[in-house]
Amino acid sequence: MTLTFYGHATLGIQIDKIHIIVDPFISGNPKAAHIDIKNLKADYILITHAHQDHILDVETIAQQTGATIVSNYEIATYYENKGFKVHPMNHGGKWNFDFGTLKYVNAIHTSSFPDGTYGGQPGGFVLTALGKAIYIAGDTALTYDMKLIPLETTLDLAILPIGDNFTMGIDAAVIASDFVACHSVLGYHFDTFGFIEIDHDKAKDAFSNKGKTLQLLDIGERLEL
Repeated sequence: MTLTFYGHATLGIQIDKIHIIVDPFISGNPKAAHIDIKNLKADYILITHAHQDHILDVETIAQQTGATIVSNYEIATYYENKGFKVHPMNHGGKWNFDFGTLKYVNAIHTSSFPDGTYGGQPGGFVLTALGKAIYIAGDTALTYDMKLIPLETTLDLAILPIGDNFTMGIDAAVIASDFVACHSVLGYHFDTFGFIEIDHDKAKDAFSNKGKTLQLLDIGERLEL
C-alpha cells in the first residue's frame, strides 16, 4: 500500500492496481500548485465531509476518471443527483470493496457544501487491505469513539488532523493515538493557511516524548506501508 500526501487533507492511496483519492482539495491550495490533478488516477474518491477544503476537486477528478464516490448517504446522494457513480455509507457500517474493506466511523465536526446543502454527519474511514489497516480520521475533535476502533482493528497507521482551531491540535492528537492504540501517526490538515500553521519540530517532539512517531510529509511525498 502506497500513500501520497497531496497537501491539506488530500491523500492518494494505491492498493495494487487500485487508486484512491481522499478529500481532494488541490486546485484551491496554493501550496499544491505543482500537482496537476489531470494526471491523477482514481478508481474511488473517499469523502469525509462536505466542506470546500475537502471536496473542491471531486467533480473534476470524477469526470476525468469515472471514479466511484464513497461517502455518507447525504454526500453520496448529492453527487448521484449530478450523475456521478457513488457508494453511500453511514456510521458504523462497512463494505468489502475490490481493494479491501472500508468502515465509516464517527467524527466530531460540521458538514455542509459550499452552496449550503446539508452534508450529513462527518466521518472518518478505517481502511483494511493487503494485511494493513489505516485510520483516516477526517476533520475531527478528540472523541471517545476513537477507543472503539482498536476493539475491532489493529492499526498500522493513524492519519490524524493536527492543525488545531478547526480540528484537534497536536496535544489532542497524541491522546487520539492512545485511544486508537497506534504509535505510528501521519499528520495532516496543517499549514494550509494561517489558522492551522504549526511548529513541525514541536509537533514531532510531542509525539516522540510519548514514544510515538509523527510523520509530516512534503506535498507529493510518498509513504510505503
